[in-house]
Amino acid sequence: MSDALSFPPSWRADARVLILGSMPGVASLEAQRYYAHPRNAFWPILGELCGFSPQLPYEERLERLKEAGIALWDVIGRCYRPGSLDSSIAAESVQPNDLPGLLAQLPQLQLVVCNGGTAYRLFRRHFGSLLAAEHPNGPALLQLPSTSPAHAAMNFAAKREQWRVIQGYLSAQG
Repeated sequence: MSDALSFPPSWRADARVLILGSMPGVASLEAQRYYAHPRNAFWPILGELCGFSPQLPYEERLERLKEAGIALWDVIGRCYRPGSLDSSIAAESVQPNDLPGLLAQLPQLQLVVCNGGTAYRLFRRHFGSLLAAEHPNGPALLQLPSTSPAHAAMNFAAKREQWRVIQGYLSAQG
């Protein structure tokens, strides 16, 4: 897999948290599903935090995220990347997704979470002004540890503990 296209966003207008990955990896692109690699901690962590089984069918997992107030997308819409590692993304090939367009449709959004350092750096590079000082009532931006199995320096329990921060944004829907 080299020239890669991201998936459409998964969202509802009442989302309070937007989780952004960098770009789906090979396993996800082949399955056409977010976080499809069997060792990616995303679904086990989010399932635990939002109260659903990570074994649910994919479409049901997406629905449970939406019901919990979570939208899901990627910073990159298209790029050249041999393999799945973010470090292999050819910087000059990055075409970002229309995050300003999505954010405009999420009036209750309070938090943008970047799943890992690459998503965070790319978001800041391409969209940093969306959350800058001129938007004091806009959502907060937070980098959380990557749920990818490539981020092996941190174990599952430590990743889960850091990801718990999103629960405070989900508890008071409305």
